[in-house]
Amino acid sequence: MPSNPRPQIIFFGNGPLADAALEVLSKRTDVIFHARTASDLTTVRELKLTHPTAFGILASFGVLIKPDLLDLFASTGGIINLHPSLLPGYRGPSPIESAILAGDNTFGYSIMQLSSAMDAGPLYHQATVPDLPLDKSAIYQGLATAGATWLIRHLDHLGTPTPQIGAPTYTTKLNKSLSLLQPASYTADEIYRQIIAYQGFPKPKYEFFGKTCIILEAHVLRITDILCEAAGLDGSPDNSPLMLSCADRNFVVITRLQPEGKKPMDAVSFINGYGKKH
Repeated sequence: MPSNPRPQIIFFGNGPLADAALEVLSKRTDVIFHARTASDLTTVRELKLTHPTAFGILASFGVLIKPDLLDLFASTGGIINLHPSLLPGYRGPSPIESAILAGDNTFGYSIMQLSSAMDAGPLYHQATVPDLPLDKSAIYQGLATAGATWLIRHLDHLGTPTPQIGAPTYTTKLNKSLSLLQPASYTADEIYRQIIAYQGFPKPKYEFFGKTCIILEAHVLRITDILCEAAGLDGSPDNSPLMLSCADRNFVVITRLQPEGKKPMDAVSFINGYGKKH
């Protein structure tokens, strides 16, 4: 007896969330087209008309899809959006980064039916993904993998979506003006989370010894730890020579960085190469 055919999908998406989701989906479905730009929507329309049972799945597309194209997918549950937050919280283009900056330590995803209003469509499913580290790449990967895995298991029986409940919150698009860190204006925890949230883009930067550097790895060092260490009560010396003094009198210790135009290096190598020139 022949096995059930793999579901066909038309995929919409760009960036790390889309890449991670598509990696999972492509193992258990036939991806007949990957739309990346607005110009691809003409091909989407043509393929949906010739493949009426194909599902539309979207993850971080960033292009407006008009109602007439949404209607083409009505018979297969609409275009199904994997959004990396628990909606209606963190609607918009930067949900993961905004959650990191807000101080969140748990992260979740929503599977929703795309609508003409931004991230406002009804929900098929939501879940929190436990034990994700405070690492931007790992959060993207974890949420995309969990959401895509759920979709594979439920594409043929999505059920009826239900409206979102609660007051929405919104995120904005990240831009390069956020790049330069300002430790005098933020606490050490806030600067540390900016370093995590801005990895990849807009890239967290700070100037040491006249050289602008992209900050790659860091950790928080609290003044209480330094006082205990000085008193011989606890802790051990921190070996990194690069520290940002923050508004709450705590520090962010830079352990790995990349001078602009150069390769990444640890902080000790950086100060040996650049600090001696000043």
